[in-house]
Amino acid sequence: MAVPNKSIFKNREKEAEFWEKNYKKGWKEGKSMKVKFAKNLSTAINIRLDPVALDIVRDEAQKKGLGPTQLIRMWVMEKINFL
Repeated sequence: MAVPNKSIFKNREKEAEFWEKNYKKGWKEGKSMKVKFAKNLSTAINIRLDPVALDIVRDEAQKKGLGPTQLIRMWVMEKINFL
């Protein structure tokens, strides 16, 4: 099965039509392979924050569309220059 590039399709309907007709061919031609996932390379820690500090962290995280844990991790990584 030829793999299409962007220039083949004039619109999404044409692309959808192509894949409806051809997806089984690609599936049959595919090969099984073993996948080995890396172990979790990070370690968890617990920190204690007073309620006011936690509220500030939660507010800042919400403004950025992150969870508080993600934001704190980002701050730590920035501080130690890993980002």
